[in-house]
Amino acid sequence: MTKILKDFRVIEMGTYITGPAAGMHLADLGADVIKVERPETGDPFRTFKGGLYSPHFQTYNRNKRSIALDTAKPGDRAVFHDLIRGADVFIQNFRPGVAEKLGAGADELGRINGGLVYCAISGFGQTGPSRDRPAYDTVAQAASAYLRLLTPPANPRVIGPAIADAVTGHYAALGIVAALLERTKTGRGRRLDISMLEAMCHFNLDSFTHYFSVGEVMGPLSRPMVSQSYTFACSDGKWIAIHLSSPPKFWEGLVTAVGMPGLLSDPRFAERSARIQNQQALIDVLTPVFATKSRQAWCDALLANEVPHSPAYDSDEALEDPQARHLHIAVEAEHPQMGPFKTVRPPYSFDGEPDLSVLPPPTLDEHGAEIREELKRRKTG
Repeated sequence: MTKILKDFRVIEMGTYITGPAAGMHLADLGADVIKVERPETGDPFRTFKGGLYSPHFQTYNRNKRSIALDTAKPGDRAVFHDLIRGADVFIQNFRPGVAEKLGAGADELGRINGGLVYCAISGFGQTGPSRDRPAYDTVAQAASAYLRLLTPPANPRVIGPAIADAVTGHYAALGIVAALLERTKTGRGRRLDISMLEAMCHFNLDSFTHYFSVGEVMGPLSRPMVSQSYTFACSDGKWIAIHLSSPPKFWEGLVTAVGMPGLLSDPRFAERSARIQNQQALIDVLTPVFATKSRQAWCDALLANEVPHSPAYDSDEALEDPQARHLHIAVEAEHPQMGPFKTVRPPYSFDGEPDLSVLPPPTLDEHGAEIREELKRRKTG
């Protein structure tokens, strides 16, 4: 596949998820992303399961090159600034004020490269009473009213993946691409500030719109009730998910699949509005029914009746599904030191062609000598 951003260079001084995720999205689109890390330790995410190549680190750092620099040292800071001179984008996700101490503040880098798109990712923003508060994924989910939509009401506890981190990285990449597009007309760079709080509030737009529009404060069951979404356990212990939405044919198809035509005339379920009000009662009716057959048997029955559904896969199953295999969602590569690397490819297919090639996440300073040599050639050339 054509690497859409192949002519752009990104310098990423990111740690953990938000900054590295933004860099990964650009790298997946073909940009030359150089990850600047601290010598010896690198990105702290490297050590989350021992060593310097944890699965946490691998997730957000494929398709990049790594150079180890201590910008507190004049020589390394000079190398870093040389990188900035030839860069299109710089990404950092430090607390406000930290980048300036590292010689990576927006004003300083802007003087070096006036066309630089500078992206600063923070927890709560660059100004305001909470600017210096530490922020991680759960904190941002909670502050944006999103956590309450995921937390079980009866037994509150944090569940699910690092949504706020990943979402913020995605929004940052989108903003960067927009700034690069503008730069083609103006020749000038931009400073892009994006916080986890702002990103998650936008991601939670549906909830806020319901509140602003009709005064409804949504809870974890609000959307599943309206969309008529269900998950049931089958006789083999596997789960199946169903999404009926609004067309009557989906409800009628479900009734046919489960062999319970009487549900069509049951006043609790005859109309969509009634099914919304009585969703728990319908769950109580259908739960023992789905427990009588295997997941595959139910998938066959639902498919035959055109009911929107899917096996509720675990990660060891999902990419073995025939459609996932057909789309080549899982891709592999070989790292010269760390061995086989398997990941999920970017979702884009430009002109009908998906990108099936991937570079494994780099080891710390893997490309340091190579990058320094490139800088020398640029100076002498």
